[in-house]
Amino acid sequence: MGLCFPCPAESAPPSPSPEEKRAKLAEAAERRQKEAASRGILDIQSVEAKRKKKEQLEKQMETSGPPAGGLRWTVS
Repeated sequence: MGLCFPCPAESAPPSPSPEEKRAKLAEAAERRQKEAASRGILDIQSVEAKRKKKEQLEKQMETSGPPAGGLRWTVS
């Protein structure tokens, strides 16, 4: 009646293999990271698209170098 321990005749439930356990832990960690990254953001796809576009623009600016026209200063 209300014992905390299993009966000696019952065997313990089989424990998962170390590979299965590692895979489940990795999946849980990825899920937590995604949830933390999207916390407070309503439209995740638009934020990702804007970030990628910004990275592409920065990359393009790095590869193109300084603009050829440039600003000229004239002193009169």
